Amino acid sequence: MSADHSKRTAIKDFLFASALVTTGLVIAGLSLAELRTRAPQQTAQATQPLQSTPGAETKSPSPAEPVTTGTRPSKVPPEPARPDAEAQKSGAQPALPPAPAEKTAEPIKER
Repeated sequence: MSADHSKRTAIKDFLFASALVTTGLVIAGLSLAELRTRAPQQTAQATQPLQSTPGAETKSPSPAEPVTTGTRPSKVPPEPARPDAEAQKSGAQPALPPAPAEKTAEPIKER
């Protein structure tokens, strides 16, 4: 391959690249000119605006405060989640189900 042939190929590639860049600049310029000449468009709202409930003007804006004494009920004693063996024999049910097998491990051995 001669140096003259590679020089011709490089010039053709350069002319093709410059034609592509020029075309892109012309398209961008035409788009900007069209945007400037158009009137500004209005955007549409997809959903209807919220409407108030009938009679909302007469209601108070905040909900009524719940009536509480501020103390914990002391009549109910706390119970363990897993009753001991004697309590289970007498009919006490555990509050939690047994752990799945994959989450149960053998006890840690002391060193």
